Amino acid sequence: MGWFLAAEGGGFGLNFDILETNLINLAIIIGVLVYFGSKFLGKTLATRQTAIAAAIQEAEQRKQEAATALAEQQQKLAQAKEEAQRILTEAEQAANRAREAILAQAEADVERMRASSAQDLSAQEARAMRELQQRIANLALERTTAALPSRLTEDVQRRLVDASIALLGGE
Repeated sequence: MGWFLAAEGGGFGLNFDILETNLINLAIIIGVLVYFGSKFLGKTLATRQTAIAAAIQEAEQRKQEAATALAEQQQKLAQAKEEAQRILTEAEQAANRAREAILAQAEADVERMRASSAQDLSAQEARAMRELQQRIANLALERTTAALPSRLTEDVQRRLVDASIALLGGE
């Protein structure tokens, strides 16, 4: 208003009232900002709002995809645990079967070895008996041969020859 007063007085002048000039300047600046800035600021805010909404929607979509992927991975983990448990159970069963088969084979081997050793023992016993009989026969023959000349007199020899002839002639 002071500017208007200076213009009515017939000239141009400066208004040095700080409060009055600041209020007018602020009113003019706010008016210009509202007039020109509302369109620009409105467009900028609308664009920013759209970008934020799109970012939120994209984040929600990524969250949903992550939740789906997490569920799939948890399902795969559960399946992998089941598979691992199944493999472990099968391995334990296979180990038990193998252990039983090995024990059965070992028992059969022990029985076979016992039978073989018993057979070997019988064969060795029979061979030892044959050797013993042969030695006894040889010893008896040696003793008889050694004792025969002293016991075989002419009279005994004649009776032995007669008995042999009688046996041959009697047949």
